[in-house]
Amino acid sequence: MVNLAPAAVGATDFFTAQRANQRATTILLATLTLLAGGLGYLAGWALEANHAAPASSYAPRTIWFFSKWGFWCAIAVAAVSLGWSWISMRFGDRMVLAMTGGNEVTKEQEPQLYNIVEELAIAAGRRPPRIYVIETDALNAFATGTSEQNATIGVTRGLLNTLNREELQGVIGHEMGHVANLDTRYMTIVGVTVGLIALIADLILRGTQFGIGGRRDRDSKGGGAAMILMLILFVVALLAPLAANLVRMAVSRQREYLADATSVRFTRNPAGLISALQKIDTGANSFSGVSKATEHLFIINPIHKMTERTSALMATHPDTAARIDRLRNLGIR
Repeated sequence: MVNLAPAAVGATDFFTAQRANQRATTILLATLTLLAGGLGYLAGWALEANHAAPASSYAPRTIWFFSKWGFWCAIAVAAVSLGWSWISMRFGDRMVLAMTGGNEVTKEQEPQLYNIVEELAIAAGRRPPRIYVIETDALNAFATGTSEQNATIGVTRGLLNTLNREELQGVIGHEMGHVANLDTRYMTIVGVTVGLIALIADLILRGTQFGIGGRRDRDSKGGGAAMILMLILFVVALLAPLAANLVRMAVSRQREYLADATSVRFTRNPAGLISALQKIDTGANSFSGVSKATEHLFIINPIHKMTERTSALMATHPDTAARIDRLRNLGIR
C-alpha cells in the first residue's frame, strides 16, 4: 500500500523529506501508467467480447480468456500516453506562458528580482531560469519548463510590490525547488496520464451501456454472464478517473511540501517563506491568466482556497497553515 501522505519533516531534515517524496512520486507515476494500461486492456476486452458473441446464443468462454484486442489496446494507450507526454514536455512551457499572459523581463527592468534568481540559481547549482512578470495585483508565483534549458519562473506584479526581499527569496527558492526537483516534468506526465485515463473510462462507460442494452434478448445464461462483465467494466470505468485524480492531487501536494523544504535548503531561512505564504494566502486572487489547467502550478491555488476540510479530490495544494507548521518544525542541517 503506497502512503500518499507527504513525508513528515517535523523531526527530520529536508533531505529526508526529498528522498521520501521522490520515491513516493515514482511509485505513483508507475501506478497511474498501469491504471491507464489496465483500462486500455479492459476496453479492448469488452470490444472483442461484443464482437465475438453470436447473436442467438452466448458462450461465456468468449469473454473469460486472454484478449488479443485488450493487449493491443493497452499497447495503444501506452503509446498515446507517451506521445502526448512528449508533446507536452516539448511545448508545455510555451503553452503555460501563453495562458498566464506574462511578459519576459530583463535585468535592467527588474534588478532585484534578477539578483535573487541568480543567487538562488547558484545555490541550486543550476543555470538561472527565464523570468516572467504578470501584470496583476494578485499575489502569486509559478514555475514551468521540463528541463533546465526551458525553465521559467513567473511572478505577479502584486507579489513584487508586496513582499520584501527576504520574503521574495523564500518564494523564488520555492519555485527554484520545483525546477531543481523536476516537479513540472512530473506534473506534466501525471496530467497527461490522468486525462488519458478519463478519456478511456468514458469510452468504456459508453460501451458498457450499449453492451448491456444490446444483450437483453439473448439467452438467460449468456445474458447473465455478459451482464456481470459489463457491470464490472462499468464500475471500474466509473471509479478509475476518481482514483487517478486522487493520485494527481496527492502528487501535487507532495510537490508543494517538497518545494517548501527545498526553498529552506537554498535560502537557509524558513522565516522568509513563512511570512510570504501568510501574505500570499490572503492575496492569491484569481486573474485572467489562471485556469483549471494551470491552477496547480502556482505557489498557492488562486482559484480555490485550500483548508484542512478541502476534499482530497479538489486539493491541489496542502492547507497553508499545515505548510507553515511544517516549515517551523523543519530541521536545517
